[in-house]
Amino acid sequence: MNDMTISDSIRYIGVNDKTLDLFESQYPVPNGVTYNSYVILDEKIAVLDTVDSRATGQWQENLEHVLEGAPVDYLIVSHMEPDHAANIRNFALLHPETRIVGNAKTFSMIEQFFALDLTDRKVEVKEGSTLELGKHTLQFFMAPMVHWPEVMVTYEQTEKILFSADGFGKFGALDADEPWEDEAARYYLNIVGKYGVQVQGLLKKAAKLDIRLICPLHGPILRGDLTHYLDLYQTWSTYRPECHGVLVAYASIHGNTARAAEVLEEQLKKCGEENVERLDLTRTDVSYAVRKAFYYDRMVVAAATYDGGLFPPMEEFLLHIRSKNYQQRRVGLMENGTWAPMAGKAMRAILESMKAIEIVEPVVSIRSALNEDSRNTLQTLAMEMTKQAEG
Repeated sequence: MNDMTISDSIRYIGVNDKTLDLFESQYPVPNGVTYNSYVILDEKIAVLDTVDSRATGQWQENLEHVLEGAPVDYLIVSHMEPDHAANIRNFALLHPETRIVGNAKTFSMIEQFFALDLTDRKVEVKEGSTLELGKHTLQFFMAPMVHWPEVMVTYEQTEKILFSADGFGKFGALDADEPWEDEAARYYLNIVGKYGVQVQGLLKKAAKLDIRLICPLHGPILRGDLTHYLDLYQTWSTYRPECHGVLVAYASIHGNTARAAEVLEEQLKKCGEENVERLDLTRTDVSYAVRKAFYYDRMVVAAATYDGGLFPPMEEFLLHIRSKNYQQRRVGLMENGTWAPMAGKAMRAILESMKAIEIVEPVVSIRSALNEDSRNTLQTLAMEMTKQAEG
């Protein structure tokens, strides 16, 4: 039973899932994930969102335990992604008295996912619409493309709670012993990161509200001083770095490019760079690498040439950060090739298609292994990465 009291009237009925290995079939979740759902008990009862089909049984048990046989007046649908909406049809059939609350896009998606006639049961809301439950009043704000077009958030005016849909979520079960920031950042940057402009729009709406608690659809409820969480979302959604430092991301086939990355790290530190992190892209899941790329204000990418182009782990990494709107960074290049180095050209082409990326010269070109000439160029690159940042 996962029944948690948020207040006298509001209960958490979500489910921890520690059996899931890949969130959205691509992001590793070593500490699981939560599917969050809430109930407001008032003159009229409202359930806020369902859960993934993987958690149907436990969620229904949690729900019925809280309801104690009472009818549900409203089901609020914040987001139609199946990890939150998979049980809409099941719920609607089990609770024929319940009216379904969503916006116009919500209902068009419900029709796509389910064979469900809601003609006499839907309550369509718009920006700023309110719904009275008794002592509680729900107000709805549209959050298109955060990160689907139908997304909306719900503000409960009496207890000053923002039900934030996928906003402010994180990977990890509720009992995961880990900092909120790391897995919240990996979650945000990989899932919502492309839509910084839209997140900024939502943050402006939130700034006008008096918010005491944030209840997301994944991860823990955020309490106390919310400034820290809001400031991080401001940073992430404007693509600003969190740390003054250099990420050295490398993709090496036989170890020579990896050795060059080690030497570069040493040289950067000799130049006075305190924060340097080396990341092996052949051994690191790309979702973690994306988080690290956005964390630092500078990056050096080092890769071997492969089949006349770019070694795939590096190509995958660069395409991922481009798809998440990587920008406003200074980036150095190191390439390696035994007979025809092409990695530098390929990396530059991808990076130059991004916004506000400065390629730091010189490009280090290695022929198989570091020699005196390429080592000297590497030292120059280290100085340039540091000197220009300080200037």
